[in-house]
Amino acid sequence: MANDRLRTAMIAAGLTVDVLATKVGVDPKTVERWIGNETRKPHRTTRQQVATVLRTREMDLWPAAVSDLPSNGHENELVQLYPSRSSITGPTWQRLIGDVSEQMDVLVFSGAFLVEQYNLVPVIQRKAAEGVRFRLLVGDEAAPAVVERAVDEGTPGGLEGRVQLMRRYLAEVADLDGVEVRTHGTILYNSLYRFDEDLLVNGHAHGALAGQNPVLHLKRLPDGHMWEHYMRSFERVWNQATPEPTE
Repeated sequence: MANDRLRTAMIAAGLTVDVLATKVGVDPKTVERWIGNETRKPHRTTRQQVATVLRTREMDLWPAAVSDLPSNGHENELVQLYPSRSSITGPTWQRLIGDVSEQMDVLVFSGAFLVEQYNLVPVIQRKAAEGVRFRLLVGDEAAPAVVERAVDEGTPGGLEGRVQLMRRYLAEVADLDGVEVRTHGTILYNSLYRFDEDLLVNGHAHGALAGQNPVLHLKRLPDGHMWEHYMRSFERVWNQATPEPTE
């Protein structure tokens, strides 16, 4: 599996394979191998050099290498910090969605990009048949919190239409075994995207569009608390949400 974290960091830094190789003193083919296989990682000194050049942390580029780093479990939960949801590459979304084998949870107002860009409906149909569980929380377009968010974003009426569109998309899968779709009208401080043990937390700044806001990529760990903290908020919304009617 490719190392999308390293690829994304290089794109963000504006560095090519050749330039990064020169800066850390390795052959370009070595950098290509790092990108092409996430299990391939340089020695710790070289990892530190790469992280410095890319202005990030070792654990953000090679999470599997954190076992030899002097850090605590809470820090290790953070796999990657993205400056915006829009900066997450397509291959990263495709990998997270495609690799789900047990459970996928989503808490959004709309989230239509998951269907329109990453073909989520056929994925749900296929994976639900394989026993994967899906819990999908979308907004109620008539809820005051949704209407107010649209106004705050400068697109009155626009968000409500996207919510309706997403509800229509999900109507195709709402009656499948293992798939539950509910609507909510809570104030959405964070959009949440859970893929088994991985969790993307898309915070929302007042007046900013969802795609413009930073995203935390968290990995569930036995001694971590952040992953559980955000998923508890998902459960609270889920428990008070309204199940979508099925035919």
